[in-house]
Amino acid sequence: MKLTLKEISTLVNGELIGDPDTVITGICGIKEAQEGDITFLANPKYAPLLRTTHASAVITHREVTDSSKPLVRAENPSLAFAQVVGIFAPEDANHPKGISEHALVSSKAKLGKNVAVGPFAIIENGVSIGDGTVIYGGCYIGRNATLGKKCLIYPHVSIREKIEIGDRVIIHSGAVIGSDGFGFALVKGVQEKIPQIGTVVIEDDVELGANVTIDRARFDKTIIGKGTKIDNLVQIAHNVVVGENCIIVAQAGVSGSTILGKNVTLAGQAGLVGHIHIGDGAVVGAQGGVTKSVPANTFVSGYPARPHDQAMKVYACVQKLPELYKRIKELEEKIAQLEGALKKSK
Repeated sequence: MKLTLKEISTLVNGELIGDPDTVITGICGIKEAQEGDITFLANPKYAPLLRTTHASAVITHREVTDSSKPLVRAENPSLAFAQVVGIFAPEDANHPKGISEHALVSSKAKLGKNVAVGPFAIIENGVSIGDGTVIYGGCYIGRNATLGKKCLIYPHVSIREKIEIGDRVIIHSGAVIGSDGFGFALVKGVQEKIPQIGTVVIEDDVELGANVTIDRARFDKTIIGKGTKIDNLVQIAHNVVVGENCIIVAQAGVSGSTILGKNVTLAGQAGLVGHIHIGDGAVVGAQGGVTKSVPANTFVSGYPARPHDQAMKVYACVQKLPELYKRIKELEEKIAQLEGALKKSK
């Protein structure tokens, strides 16, 4: 595959800076790229790499002015680069086709057109699966669960009974959807299980990473809103409501009955207590421990989570603790000397 820089610029609706006849034959990361490759720069802090990369051209933001390399300046460099990747390296997924003879599909399940089910998958009574959905081998779909159209369920996913999944949902291996919410009551020294009889609703265009766990509600629904993307190893507890187009990064955990608004971002290992509200557009920094509700369009971090600028001041003070401790010891010694001198003078 060969494209000129002019052709690529037209494809991504970008602004071309440099030789339009530059020939591009491949794609690569900015550090690894070689002559003939096109790469991208989305984060301004990596701007110095423009002068060291061996790439023949770079897709970047419209405000970048460095002309050491031919540029294609785009409104969204990541999206523009993804479009170019789709041309140079089109997806070659070899998904299962048809119903494997080794799958166990209930005669009481309803499968739409062009549904694929891989070997050793189990489809229980009352399951409904929409047109074009692909279920890889080793998956379990519990009774009366509903899956929409064009979903992609990778190997060893467990979708428990009565779960509702929308269209074009992608679920990666090891995810468990609809396990019991963590509910117990201490009765005479024994933890008695509280029945969890609700469900989970996964709306359209959601993607769930590997080993994500989403608990069913005690009553009613645990909800993952349309367009939300959840990274690997995330725990969503019972009765949580996640709004549309949220981003939840690896190892984050959301406790029961917490509500996330639209476009919320939880960075890696963020932890949220239960029964709080995170406003639309809020961001929780990595390892942030959220103990109370967060207003919309707020960036919080640290533990307990506070506005990010305040958290940075606290961290700066913490870094000075060894020095401050040393100064206090010195002052204590001087005070002791002065007190001793005063006693002698009396």
